[in-house]
Amino acid sequence: MRISMGLPTLFPHGRQTELSWYRKIDEGPWDGLVTYERLVYPDSWSVVPQLAAAAAVTERVRLWTDVVALPMRNPVLFAKDLATIDVLSDGRLTLGVGIGAWDEDYLAVGSSLERKRQRMDDAVAVMRRVWAQEPPVEGHLPVGPVPVQPGGVPLIAGVVGPKALARAAKWAAGVSDPAHSLHFDAEALAAQRERVVEAWRAAGRTDRPHFSAPVWFALGPDPQAQLREHVKDFWDQEVDAMGTGSSYITAAEAGTLNCGAAGLLAAVNGAREAGLDELRLIPSTADPDEIDRAREVLGI
Repeated sequence: MRISMGLPTLFPHGRQTELSWYRKIDEGPWDGLVTYERLVYPDSWSVVPQLAAAAAVTERVRLWTDVVALPMRNPVLFAKDLATIDVLSDGRLTLGVGIGAWDEDYLAVGSSLERKRQRMDDAVAVMRRVWAQEPPVEGHLPVGPVPVQPGGVPLIAGVVGPKALARAAKWAAGVSDPAHSLHFDAEALAAQRERVVEAWRAAGRTDRPHFSAPVWFALGPDPQAQLREHVKDFWDQEVDAMGTGSSYITAAEAGTLNCGAAGLLAAVNGAREAGLDELRLIPSTADPDEIDRAREVLGI
């Protein structure tokens, strides 16, 4: 199982801190560098320039997104941006896509809230054509550059339900399950992995689907408070001392948050048991020392 390290995308920080995260992640032993998206959020960074900067600074790690809302974008422009990043990174980009969790992001850019899933399918088709150098306007030139990776940037679908899995099986290289990012459930992930495999089989595919998941973690002096405060800000809700709240993401029956060394170790070991191909560690601080703390806890 590969382990990737996330960036402090949602926390206030500046250039030197961001560059420090790029360099420390690229030093290893991490397999990938991850960014993620929240548009309407005070401190969040933008995915495309962040990935471009990471592509220029790093040499080794794979670059991931987890997950960008595809239906609210112009697919031709986005395909061009991603192809450029793929060239800058020499073919190290993987794109996690979904419909997103926040309607306000769509409203902020004037995008419709209707038919999100169908629009995502349509956008994927357009992007594939752009990467294959099919002109988006008949009789005109294609849109460059050509991605380094044959067939274009690999797409991982951030989806959960059976209908969404069936749709993803038509175009994705695999699935990322976001449902257990705060309360890691290895048994549930193993069951979901089987559903993903079955969706691929039902679609007539013979390739093995990539299966991955993100998990938030905290290793600071007070990891419970560190993660609890971030969850409170990010999800705009109160979270009690046990890390529980009112929504599915912090359901009381899910137990405590993934905090401290024991929580991180349990998540990593559980991910291996569940058969994940990739686990993406999402930090809850901008402190670059969190990377070293994670490396020490995992003994890697």
